[in-house]
Amino acid sequence: MTAPPELKDSSLDIDGRVAMLTFRRDDVRNALTSTELVAEIPRVIAWANANPEISVLIMTGEGSAFSAGGNIKTMGERAKAPPFVLEQNYRSGVQRIPLALERAEIPVIAAVNGPAIGAGFDMANMCDIRIGSTHAQFGETFANLGIIAGDGGSWFLQRLLGYQRAAELTFTGRIVKAEEAKEIGILLEVTAPDQLLPRAQELAAKIAAKPPQAIRYAKRLLKLAQRQDLEEHLEVCSTFQAICHKTEDHAEALAAFFEKRQGSFKGK
Repeated sequence: MTAPPELKDSSLDIDGRVAMLTFRRDDVRNALTSTELVAEIPRVIAWANANPEISVLIMTGEGSAFSAGGNIKTMGERAKAPPFVLEQNYRSGVQRIPLALERAEIPVIAAVNGPAIGAGFDMANMCDIRIGSTHAQFGETFANLGIIAGDGGSWFLQRLLGYQRAAELTFTGRIVKAEEAKEIGILLEVTAPDQLLPRAQELAAKIAAKPPQAIRYAKRLLKLAQRQDLEEHLEVCSTFQAICHKTEDHAEALAAFFEKRQGSFKGK
């Protein structure tokens, strides 16, 4: 395994095949702008992609919030730049996060400890699975400030919830609390605050116990299926399946099944 990237506003903990990225800028409610998080999140995902020893990434926030998204206190000053500069700032800044998460080769679990607002909400939606504590809240609040989701939030939100619900949340900018978030499909589960990370780690461990290559191929297929027609998708399935049949982990999985034991997988 290559050394983890150096981080300033976040920390990375590794437990077996599970990595956990914690945002550590509670002073600004883990805002993505005006912090190093906008660069560190893509850096960690690229590191995880390049390390076959990592099977799952958990992302969570330290303190009261998961992420407040944009730093409203500095938003007015940033907006003084010319439009072409603002456009480039989005491309080289917060838009790196959706591109990185869409390219993530491993499952990413958002453990939402508190409010996920604006770009923070969008970032949670970019993850494969979301588990929230009872303190979690969500809001597509850009319209409240006279702006739109510059991070591609509209692309992710309607794929997660369908057009009508995405439109309602986008146009009203209202806040959704944890229980409703589960009801409408934002959250998979809601936990007590002190059970959030244990539950996320438990789920991550279950995924990490599976054959690593099969999980990475399964993740790729889920993403590809969002934009392929059936015939094209079946062609890719055939190729990936042929590769999986030739892995040592597949042989080990078969042996473990017939011998009624847990498999021991090496990602080979």
